[in-house]
Amino acid sequence: MTINPNITSVSNSEVRQELNWKRYFSFNTDHKVIGIQYLVTTFIFFLIGGVLSMIVRGELITPKSDLVDRTLYNGLFTLHGTVMIFLWIIPSQVGLANYLIPLMIGAKDMAFPKLNAIAFWIIPFGGIFLLSSFLLPSGTAQAGWWSYPPVSIQNPSGYPINGETIWLLSIILLGISSIMGGVNFVTTIVRMRAPGMTAFRMPIFVWTVLSAQLLQLFCLPVLTGAAIMLFFDLSFGTNFFKPALGGDPVLYQHLFWFYSHPAVYVMVLPAFGVFSEIIPAFTRNPLFGYRSVAVASLGITVVSIFVWVHHMFASGTPSWMRILFMFSTMLVGVPTGIKVFAWTATIWKSKLHLDTPMLFALGGVIMFVIGGITGIMLGAVAFDLHVNNTYFVVGHFHYIVYNTITMAIFAAIYFWFPKMTGRMCHEGWGKIHFWLTFIGANLTFFPMLPLGLQGMVRRVSSYDPQYAGYNILASLGAFLLGMATLPFIANIVASWLNGARAANNPWHATGLEWTTASPPPLENFAKIPTVTLAPYSYGQPQYSTVDTSDEEALRRHGN
Repeated sequence: MTINPNITSVSNSEVRQELNWKRYFSFNTDHKVIGIQYLVTTFIFFLIGGVLSMIVRGELITPKSDLVDRTLYNGLFTLHGTVMIFLWIIPSQVGLANYLIPLMIGAKDMAFPKLNAIAFWIIPFGGIFLLSSFLLPSGTAQAGWWSYPPVSIQNPSGYPINGETIWLLSIILLGISSIMGGVNFVTTIVRMRAPGMTAFRMPIFVWTVLSAQLLQLFCLPVLTGAAIMLFFDLSFGTNFFKPALGGDPVLYQHLFWFYSHPAVYVMVLPAFGVFSEIIPAFTRNPLFGYRSVAVASLGITVVSIFVWVHHMFASGTPSWMRILFMFSTMLVGVPTGIKVFAWTATIWKSKLHLDTPMLFALGGVIMFVIGGITGIMLGAVAFDLHVNNTYFVVGHFHYIVYNTITMAIFAAIYFWFPKMTGRMCHEGWGKIHFWLTFIGANLTFFPMLPLGLQGMVRRVSSYDPQYAGYNILASLGAFLLGMATLPFIANIVASWLNGARAANNPWHATGLEWTTASPPPLENFAKIPTVTLAPYSYGQPQYSTVDTSDEEALRRHGN
């Protein structure tokens, strides 16, 4: 059932605002412009990462290494993983949060607008710098997106600047950008909420962004420091990780995974927030267990700091440490399970509206359950040792980072597109995009699970012919995923230019962002909103407003 979009007229000033494209190519400090700059820029990198992955899957469609040479293959899968994580998943969700957080909490902008703009402009520079390594005589980085030494600190080409050098400098730059963003988000959420918006009146999306950014601030400096140390080993002759000279490569693994496993929750927590916003809107039910879901977000943040060693069960980890981190890994399933239960209970006996955003949200939740179950399996020491370095790990990982998080990003774009542009997306094309993506994602990544159980190792360009059947399915699914992006691009571009006009709240959702015009004015709110109830309170007056010119009213409301 499709919800009536409630098409409305729009003023000439809003039309001029929509057509002012120059602001998207400038150093603009408006959080809404920066949010869209993030989304468009990272989507371009998503397309580049997708092309790299299709070349990899093209190589793996046959057992022999016959499409690209092995050096180039190593570079392709290294940059595919790096681009998708550091230039698509993480910054695209920063873009969503940039656009939405001030609107959701009743603020006029982010706490530090100039810092916000600087953090964005590091992204395209860092991404172009990373991809430029393809032009080097020595080739691009080939040690995987994890860049383990001693492989990553070898330099057989002899060039002073090689692909690994570029990779490390890019990661350091992108890390600095993320730390800037973390400071901005935490400050904005803690200090700039509207009057009456207590902690337990914040939307769950705000809770999840706050939780994710606290993780960034706590863990990301460790990875940035490890990248600097690795860069020094590679370029200046230090011996932090060189085993022949007294260094410890396992130390790098600890530093890398101390951030890079919590990074999974940095990526997935905002996706959980998206599901928690969309599911109530399309079921007309308040989010079940709102307070439990909010606290569970912080619970995931705390527990995820203590799970990184489960990536190192095969690295000579002592038995006592394996047992400890197996327990902490499985403990993450408790707050995560609370969220899945809350979404299920919200949907239970509701009147579902299966518009495109809801389809992507439901698809993401379903595939997250598969990813979560396989993650609990990998948390068990014996099973993890059995499938270590196999395609089972690849399948699990992609069920989280693509099948859950990318589906959530698409759901969010379709859901808030009317608010961002004042236009409605075409439902038919949106549903075609969903079904092609849902089928293609499962066809690509589910065959990797039995492949891993049968023992096929990852990171190889040739393999035993007995694995050919599942690899053909996975490669066909990857090509279908590539095709699935085409209707999305056509839909977004055509709708932005000539879509039906949207009402301020076409989905009849709750939340402060839906009380503003579509698209919102420069300072978001003509009057300061005052929050009176918890979010997701359908059928009740949730907000009042305070005239910004009334100083006495401002004083009464603590502003």
